[in-house]
Amino acid sequence: MTGTTPRTAALRAAALLTTAVLALTACGSGEPAAGGPTGGAAAEIPTTDVVSGIRKDPAAARLLPADVRKRGTLSLAVSVGTPPGATYLADGRTLAGQDVDFADAVAKVLGIRLRREVAGFEAILPALGSGRYDLGTGNFGVTDERRRTIDFVTYINDGQGFAVRKDSPLKKVTSLRRLCGLTVATGAGTTFEATLEENRHLCREAGKKPYDVKTYAEQGALWISLQQGRTDVVMSTINGLRYAVRQQQGLRFLGEFKRLDVGFAFKKGTPLAPAVQAAVNRLKKDGGYDRILKKWGTGPSAIKTSQISPPEIR
Repeated sequence: MTGTTPRTAALRAAALLTTAVLALTACGSGEPAAGGPTGGAAAEIPTTDVVSGIRKDPAAARLLPADVRKRGTLSLAVSVGTPPGATYLADGRTLAGQDVDFADAVAKVLGIRLRREVAGFEAILPALGSGRYDLGTGNFGVTDERRRTIDFVTYINDGQGFAVRKDSPLKKVTSLRRLCGLTVATGAGTTFEATLEENRHLCREAGKKPYDVKTYAEQGALWISLQQGRTDVVMSTINGLRYAVRQQQGLRFLGEFKRLDVGFAFKKGTPLAPAVQAAVNRLKKDGGYDRILKKWGTGPSAIKTSQISPPEIR
């Protein structure tokens, strides 16, 4: 025996988790959430090249606005969080993730280059509206509220789910009333925060104690709050949660709550959407799309066809 108490062990694990997650996180990416690996070692990030063999599609490229074809570049804002969305490799500089591969693949199909800039999740959508960037990625769920000011081109289907510690009595969440009386951790400025805030009345109407919502900009802090018992449940992306429970001991995934389409985000009324949509659909046809999903273990997130700003999935 080492003489380590359960509380001490938990604090050590949390410290290791902080180190691992913060090493992978540039800024708090509200949508894609995942945890650090067990044992304090850096999570192994797949580096298989699934993009370089993709060829330009002249038909899709012709859909680009003339000025974009002339300059040959687009500015892309990237929210960096944790796998499988977007993260850093061990060098702390190289970006990797499903969002990264999809953006690179679309650029290859369109025959253009991307000028990437890392930006905070909460800052990207407003910055698109002001014209600072041409497009953005951050596992942005397509909601009716967002569609009022932002255009989307869908490329995967992800959504909302929950995770808890293994010793939690909470089972599958089929209604937010199941959260009454609990403390829920989620990312700041996300669809999860909005969903929780909009439905606080459910507990009151059921005569139950409301749930408490704790928001975090840093994903490391979010998961540590769960591990240390300061929160009872995490609400985040389905893909991110599945990744998290594989990488951390003592957690379990409660299942899917709501599915959402996920898309590249653009300023409302963008002329870029038809070209990007055509590029995603070309990837679907030539196999590049499936190779990206296989690399990141997100096959269930495949969509049948890319759409421009479809209605929110109900």
